[in-house]
Amino acid sequence: MDPVLIDAESIRRLDLSPLRICTDQPLNELLEQGPILELNFHWPRDQDDPRELAECPEPRLWALRADARYPWLPLMLERDRGSLIRHVAMVVPHSFNRTEGLRFDPQALELWITHRLMQLDDLCQEQLHRSMRGNLSQMSAALGYELNDSFWSLLS
Repeated sequence: MDPVLIDAESIRRLDLSPLRICTDQPLNELLEQGPILELNFHWPRDQDDPRELAECPEPRLWALRADARYPWLPLMLERDRGSLIRHVAMVVPHSFNRTEGLRFDPQALELWITHRLMQLDDLCQEQLHRSMRGNLSQMSAALGYELNDSFWSLLS
């Protein structure tokens, strides 16, 4: 799948239509594809603006809207080129240090991941009639969050 461009106008208008490439498909077919969606944000910043994209309020608001409307989005976001991490950085409190990189607030990340894993596990069971817990565990690991083996047994 080609990268999806999220341009400045879409960001300003909170327009989620760039995600139509995904939303036009039945959810069960979409979830079967795995983490293949790459989002490229084009948001203008001054050359002397030291902020990372996830620190700009307008793209963050767009990401929050996308996350609320499409809770399955993190499961679809590719993990190797940074789309998943970038998305989560836009919806979860964090700090950025040039030497240490991105640092999520540990409690905020734990709450977001736990909530999202429960939500997506139920969604996959309903839509696919099967578990995608392996993919969900990989998603959380890509964010640096290791699941305890007993987590899934609590949900069974």
